[in-house]
Amino acid sequence: MQVEKYRASTIREAIGRVRKVLGPEAMILSTRKLRGQSRDNGFEIAAVQPGDDISNTNSNPLGEVKAELMSIKEMIYLLNHSGGIIEKLLMNPAILNLYARLIRNGVNDHYARIFLQRAGALKEQPADHVDIIRRKVIKEIIQAIEVEDPFEARLPQPGMSGQARDNNQIIAAFIGTTGVGKTTTIAKLAAQLMFKTRKKVGLISIDNYRIGAMEQLRTYADILGIPCFPAFSRKDLLFAIKRMGGRDVVLIDTAGQSQYDRSRIEELREMITADLGISFHLLLSVATTESEMNRAAINFGPLKCHSYIFTKTDEAEKCGSILNQIMKLRLPISYITTGQNVPEDIEWASKKKIFALLLSKN
Repeated sequence: MQVEKYRASTIREAIGRVRKVLGPEAMILSTRKLRGQSRDNGFEIAAVQPGDDISNTNSNPLGEVKAELMSIKEMIYLLNHSGGIIEKLLMNPAILNLYARLIRNGVNDHYARIFLQRAGALKEQPADHVDIIRRKVIKEIIQAIEVEDPFEARLPQPGMSGQARDNNQIIAAFIGTTGVGKTTTIAKLAAQLMFKTRKKVGLISIDNYRIGAMEQLRTYADILGIPCFPAFSRKDLLFAIKRMGGRDVVLIDTAGQSQYDRSRIEELREMITADLGISFHLLLSVATTESEMNRAAINFGPLKCHSYIFTKTDEAEKCGSILNQIMKLRLPISYITTGQNVPEDIEWASKKKIFALLLSKN
């Protein structure tokens, strides 16, 4: 393996020289800001050709900024999306790779910079050691992630209908766009609540738009041996809730709706009123575009959702949109789904799990 070094007055010019000689797939071993050099040699990049064995490469982490095998193509992407902070990151070796991984995994640069700023990483001369700064960045990200278990027992709230809260009963409705995975998510939750926490569970379907929706939910209910009622009107819903009086948890499956169909969203809000004490949980597919996720969250806003459930993480190329979404519209995350298998592919959303997911696609 032959390590080549390239110098230029700016990091962008140095990268351009590497790309010209070694190509866009060349791997960066280290970058550093030269001190006491001429204006034409302000930055130095050490790189190797793509495919070279770099297992024996050593570098001094205090004298160089390690890009952790970042390609020239990836560095160019960061330069074009970093808002000009790459040069500042060159003085903080331990966080450059973390920043790069966040950006590559779809975290919006605006939010990535917020975390870096809060951790003191963008100061010219940070007071803390770079490893401490890196830990602070991670801490800031984790603190921004809120999680909640919607099925923890809680006392009835003032003004709630007695029908909806007998014996601390929890009733949860699941909403989201068509195809986001509401029915299978409900089946997974029902099974886990029954077998892991020994809850008595009941199901209600108010999906009167999709052909076969009730049959699908009833099939899951039959397998689990639990009651399942349809509710096509508010009167039906009140009747079904009354019939579920002996259940610890009642899960409500709603019709998949376009986030743009505000009339149907309003129709659902009028059917499930606040006095019933029913919590709404918004399902968002990580496999869709970030703009679609955000639009759904905004347009379902009148329902005053209690938590996010992020679905189809196994189908997503990047998971950074999860962090972007909770930074835009702050709601706690209750669950994530990781596949189609019922009941296995669902997990309670711990902070540690969400943070790992943000970096897992790199």
